[in-house]
Amino acid sequence: MASRDELKRENEALRERISRLTEAGLRINASLDHATVLHEVVETARALTGAGYGVIVTIDGDGRLQDFLTSGFTPEEHRRLKEWPDGPRLFEHLRDLPGPVRVENTSIYIAELGYSENRLPVKTFLGTSLRHRGTHVGNFCIGGKAEGQAFTDEDEELLALFAAQAAAVIANARAYREEQRARADLEALVETSPVGVVVLNGATGRLVSLNREARRIVEALRMPGRTIEHLLEVLTCRRADGSAVTLSEIPLARELIGAGAIRAEEIEISVPDGRCITTLINATPILSDEGDVVSLVVTMQDLAPLQEMERLRAEFVGLVSHELRAPLTSIKGSVAALLPAAAALDPAEMREYFRIIDEQADRMRELISDLLDAGRIEAGTLSVAPEGTEVAVLVDRARNTFLSGGSPHTVLIDLPPDLPWVMAERRRIVQVLNNLLSNAAEHSPRSSPIRVAAVRDGPHVAVSVADEGRGLTPQRLAQLFRKHIVPGNGERGLGGGLGLSICRGLVEAHGGRIWAESAGPGHGSRFTFTLPVAAMAEAKSEPGRPAAPRDTPEKTRILVVDDDPQTLRYVRDALTRAGYSALVTGEHRELANVIRTERPHLVLLDLVLPGTDGIELMTSVPELSDLPVIFISGYGRDETIARALESGASDYIVKPFSPTELTARIRAALRRREQPEPYVLGKLSIDFQGRRVNLEGRRLKLTPTEYELLCALALNAGRVMTYDALLRQVWKGRSHANPKLVRAFIKRLRRKLDDDSREPAHIFTERGVGYRMRRQDGG
Repeated sequence: MASRDELKRENEALRERISRLTEAGLRINASLDHATVLHEVVETARALTGAGYGVIVTIDGDGRLQDFLTSGFTPEEHRRLKEWPDGPRLFEHLRDLPGPVRVENTSIYIAELGYSENRLPVKTFLGTSLRHRGTHVGNFCIGGKAEGQAFTDEDEELLALFAAQAAAVIANARAYREEQRARADLEALVETSPVGVVVLNGATGRLVSLNREARRIVEALRMPGRTIEHLLEVLTCRRADGSAVTLSEIPLARELIGAGAIRAEEIEISVPDGRCITTLINATPILSDEGDVVSLVVTMQDLAPLQEMERLRAEFVGLVSHELRAPLTSIKGSVAALLPAAAALDPAEMREYFRIIDEQADRMRELISDLLDAGRIEAGTLSVAPEGTEVAVLVDRARNTFLSGGSPHTVLIDLPPDLPWVMAERRRIVQVLNNLLSNAAEHSPRSSPIRVAAVRDGPHVAVSVADEGRGLTPQRLAQLFRKHIVPGNGERGLGGGLGLSICRGLVEAHGGRIWAESAGPGHGSRFTFTLPVAAMAEAKSEPGRPAAPRDTPEKTRILVVDDDPQTLRYVRDALTRAGYSALVTGEHRELANVIRTERPHLVLLDLVLPGTDGIELMTSVPELSDLPVIFISGYGRDETIARALESGASDYIVKPFSPTELTARIRAALRRREQPEPYVLGKLSIDFQGRRVNLEGRRLKLTPTEYELLCALALNAGRVMTYDALLRQVWKGRSHANPKLVRAFIKRLRRKLDDDSREPAHIFTERGVGYRMRRQDGG
């Protein structure tokens, strides 16, 4: 039986252990920041046991590695341990053990497990799993006790007790982090919403918050030197039933709450000086569990754009009515002159009346055709059938048609002799050129020439029509391709009318783009559009002209990722008709496996997918970096398109799109992949077609692997190429390949490129991730 002194010593030791555990628990509970908690857990575990080293590894709900943190290691020891090939296997071994593990000789233990080497810089270590409510959160190990001592039973018991506390704290910190992320995402969503959102206190009616769009809407009513909150004291709301409410007398929250939830009610908001705005209001009270109104959420939409759209629609109807009335008036007048006096009219007069009727009927037919084309473009149903053809043929036809109409302008043509063939439906592109020539003639002096030119522009040919007319202001340039016209002082309107609007639709249906340039009023204008080069297309030429090779896709595999079954069917049918092999899926979680299994040549990726988006997949699915990716989306905002292209996408198509535009964009993306333009930056140039690399005018001698590595970096210039991506693209997943091999070849490349790793000019290191090269614009 233990003596009283022994019991006293055991009690004191127990109290000390409880005290140390209590202090440890308080320390790791002092913060909810996930990174801080992990750091405190591993530091506290070392302090409890006197260990010199500590490692903590956490996993997510799917068992994948999430965090890897060390303590007491030098940077080099940390790097070696993180890159240890057998590290994941050791983690899995420790994870599956039923309890803590205590090792007195690490080297022997590692060897018995069958691992190739030991990268743990300790002789002894103690490890245990982190479990919270039956869920495995991760593992942590400590090692290297002071003076080479072995870990004791007391150390093992302390670590097991501490691990239970640590797992709970880590789980709480992780939940807090996820809640903060969700909150931040929600706040960002509300703040960037295109609908105004206002939150009012349900008890006081005071303003709690309003988002950016709400601030923009009410900014027009704000008085100089006064805050937006001051508006609540002076606003008057006129509801749909004609009743007006002064908010200084009846708070908005009380008025709206008293009426119950409001759904899509048009309300005019005004201030005493007469300024007003019309908004579409939705108001919903948020109730507590006791039924009290906690807050009121009001969404508001500015109706000014809709009113402007309605005004433009009315103007458009008036414009069409005016255009159709003019030829009808001429036809009616000519017929009225012919009918009563046909016998008395001179044959020459009769022919002139018939000519007017015929000419004006043709004019009406053209107008109706333009209206039908405009409707098809708006509906996204306009389709074209491009074939290989020469630009000179298109320009000649357009010029002949233009000059046969009696135009006094001279048309000067400048086409280089080596201009490649393009993919175009001849009738439609001639229509575009005719519209541009007529537009130039309408706004230029009668004696001035009109110039038509074309140049090679990468995978496209750029065709331009330039005049020496009145020119355009920047404001008018921005609005030029709208179908509505707002006339102004005899100049081009704020919209270019049907002609330019149809030009834009036809060019985009061919997979090109169109834009206008002007140095300002009095300096003329230039309209330019692009058409894809028919590098492998069969050109059904004019009689006597040679034909180009046929562009017949040999079952090129296209992977389509979209959660909309209707879009999948539409795109699959369009690809099949074009001769491609279509692979469709709505499950983005299996994207990496599908790419590895099916090995597609190109991916069509929807921007918005359940639980994620295409831009996020570009970073989380490394296999996408090996392929050209074209986004398909209903979102056409410039910022969204820019983000998609910056993520590494080859192109971006806005729904709805025609099958012709889709296949044209695919051909262009594949052509850029197969026939890339040379890379030139400073004194370095890479000719991918000739497999030549020049530096300061001298040709570099590179091994095949060095050349492939340099090409992989240059073709993805501006993007970080991870070790895994380089191993896949250059070494094709060969078993001996590893990050060390990549670093060795990068070192050799830098030596041949005269590139200093401390101040690189060409190849930059992204520590722990990979490498990147500068874009040709220096970015």
